[in-house]
Amino acid sequence: MDRLPHHHIFETACGFAAIGWRASSITAFRLPSRTAGAAEASLSRRFPASDPALPPDFVRAIADDARRYFDGDQVDFSAVEVDLGEQEPLFERIYAFVRALGYGETTTYGAVAKALGEEPQVARTVGEAMSRNPVPLIVPCHRVTAAGGKIGGFSAPGGSHSKAHMLALEGVSRSDSQIGFGF
Repeated sequence: MDRLPHHHIFETACGFAAIGWRASSITAFRLPSRTAGAAEASLSRRFPASDPALPPDFVRAIADDARRYFDGDQVDFSAVEVDLGEQEPLFERIYAFVRALGYGETTTYGAVAKALGEEPQVARTVGEAMSRNPVPLIVPCHRVTAAGGKIGGFSAPGGSHSKAHMLALEGVSRSDSQIGFGF
């Protein structure tokens, strides 16, 4: 497990989020939790973290963009420099593909596998990559859904309800999940 040299907890309209960085790259992001302590604990479970740090300007700008996103503004995170650490080559391809999805654009686990030239059973691997995504929102795993219009899983606080809410923020309605915020 990579150690984060720096992290910062910040408040959004949906709760407290956490962000980690190294040099000029974002290495971790945790979607909003109910409390600052829960956000920090979520970050620490995946990335043993150092003491909180005052964020440099580029991190402060990303945190401000995340606040705007959870306020309902259209925000594009595709230019954010990320360091996802060592990943399996297929995971790298999956993250690159998903990162290119635009605001309000969705696809399915199976469609990602097919677009990457993989067999249909790789859809499960796409789901696994989404569950291990170290920078959700920046790599917008919430935009990857299950077949048949179903929401699919989501490992962030609030589970599929949070995923449905994020999609609703982007103007995507899902009929199979009650939209409520569980962050």
